[in-house]
Amino acid sequence: MKLNNNDDEQHKVVSLLGKNVVKATVFIVVSLFILGYLHFNDSADFKLITKISVPKFPNQCCAVQNQSNQVHASSQNLASRLNLNRSKQTTCPSYFRWIHEDLRPWKETGITRDMVEKAGRTAHFRLVIHSGKAYVKRYKKSIQTRADFNLWGILQLLRWYPGRLPDLELMFDADDRPIVRSDDFKGQNMDPPPLFRYCSDDASLDIVFPDWSFWGWAEINIEPWGKSLEAIKKGNNITQWKDRVAYAYWKGNPDVDPGRKDLLKCNVSEHEDWNMKTLYSEMVNKDWDKESKEGFKNSNLENQCTHRYKIYIEGWAWSVSEKYIMACDSMTLYVKPRFYDFYIRGMMPLQHYWPIRDDSKCTSLKFAVHWGNTHVDKAREIGEVGSRFIREEVNMKYVYDYMFHLLNEYAKLLKFKPEIPLDAEEITPDNMGCPATERWRDFMAESMVMSPSEELPCEMLPPYDRLALKEVLEKKANLTRQVELWEDQYFHDLTNKP
Repeated sequence: MKLNNNDDEQHKVVSLLGKNVVKATVFIVVSLFILGYLHFNDSADFKLITKISVPKFPNQCCAVQNQSNQVHASSQNLASRLNLNRSKQTTCPSYFRWIHEDLRPWKETGITRDMVEKAGRTAHFRLVIHSGKAYVKRYKKSIQTRADFNLWGILQLLRWYPGRLPDLELMFDADDRPIVRSDDFKGQNMDPPPLFRYCSDDASLDIVFPDWSFWGWAEINIEPWGKSLEAIKKGNNITQWKDRVAYAYWKGNPDVDPGRKDLLKCNVSEHEDWNMKTLYSEMVNKDWDKESKEGFKNSNLENQCTHRYKIYIEGWAWSVSEKYIMACDSMTLYVKPRFYDFYIRGMMPLQHYWPIRDDSKCTSLKFAVHWGNTHVDKAREIGEVGSRFIREEVNMKYVYDYMFHLLNEYAKLLKFKPEIPLDAEEITPDNMGCPATERWRDFMAESMVMSPSEELPCEMLPPYDRLALKEVLEKKANLTRQVELWEDQYFHDLTNKP
C-alpha cells in the first residue's frame, strides 16, 4: 500500500516525535543515574558515592565470597574512575622518615634473593604480593594468632589502596625481640637479612612494622584499633582531668620481665606517701589467670582513663599497651625503653610524655607525680598533646599509609623478581574470615575494609640528612637529661631541707 504525500509527512512527524521522546527518556534516565552517583559541592569538585555493604561477615561462607567479590569489583571500579585530588594530599607524620633509616642498610647494595632467604631462618611466614594479590608460605605457628591478624591487616591494606602496591617478597618474624644484630654484619659480612617484625632497638637492623593488635587482639578481648580509639576517646570524657586521681597508674602482667617486677617495689604502703598508686593487684598472678578465664571482660580500656598519670613500661620487648596508655589524656610516665615500634620515634619528652629512669624507677616516678601536681596545667598539656598525637597521627589511615610507604620503599630495593612459591597459598577475606569463630571472627569483621580510600596516601617525607638526624636525637637526649637534672635537684633539696 502506498502512502500519499500527507500520509508520508504525517508518518515523518510521528517518527520524529517518537525519536525525540526516546532521546528525552534516555537523557532523563542517564541524568538521574549520574546524579545518583555524583555529589557536587560548592567548589564544583565531586566525590563518587558508592553503595558498599555493611562491614560484617554473613553466616555462610558463600555469602562472604559474594561480598568479597562485590567489594573487589567496586574497588577496581572506584580506583579507575575516581579523580583523586592531589591538592588534598596530606604530608605524612614525621615518624615516617624513619622508614628511610630502617631501610638504609640496603640502600647501597639493594636486596637480593639470597638476603631474603637468610631472613627465613627465623621467619613465621613469607609474604608475596603479586598483581595486587597476597600469597603466604607459613613456616611455623606464631604466638596466639599474631601472624593471622597481621596477614589480615595486609589484606586490608590491599583493599584500602587496590592496585597501588608493587610486587614484592618479604620475610616476617612475629616474635617479640629483634634478632638481626648490626655487629654481626660488619667488615666483609655486609649482607644483613631484611627481616620484618614489630620492634627493634639501636643495636639491631630488624625492620619495624605495625603489630597485629591494630586489627584486634582477640585472646585478651582488645578490639581493633579504630574501635578501641573511639571507646578511649569517650572514656576520656567520663572523668575530666582535674577530677582524676592524682596518682600514677599501671595495669599489666609483671611476670614477663624483671623490669616490671622491679616496678612492683614502688607500690605505696601504709607508712609511705609516694603520691603514687599502682594498681597491680588487678592483674597480678591469680588475677591475671582469673581475667584470662573470664575472657578479660573486666579490662575495658575506656574505663582505665581515671588517673592523671599512667605508667608505660616495656615487657619482654616493646609493649602493645603503649598506644592505649598514651591515648588516655593522662600524662604518660614513660620508663626508659630499650625497644622502639614504628611510631614512638616521632614523639618527644616533655612534649608527648614524661621520661622515667629505668635504674631508679621509684624515685623517678615519685618526682614525676610531684612535678605534675605542682604544675597541673603543664602536666595536663603534656597528656593531651601525647593523646592527640596518638589519635591524629597513629589512626588507621596513617597505619595503612605507613605500611604502604614502607612496602613501596622496600620493593624499590629488590634486585630480583618476586615469585609465588609452589606451596604458597593465596590469602583472601574468604579463606581467612570463614574459618574464624567467636571474637576472632568479630574482630576481622569489624576491621574489614569495605571500600577503597578516596584519598591518596600521604606524601612521603625525604630522608633525614646526617645533621638533621643528629639534631633530633640530641634534642630527645637533652630533654630527657633536663628532667633528670630537675629530679636530682628535687631530692638534693629534700635531703638537705632543715
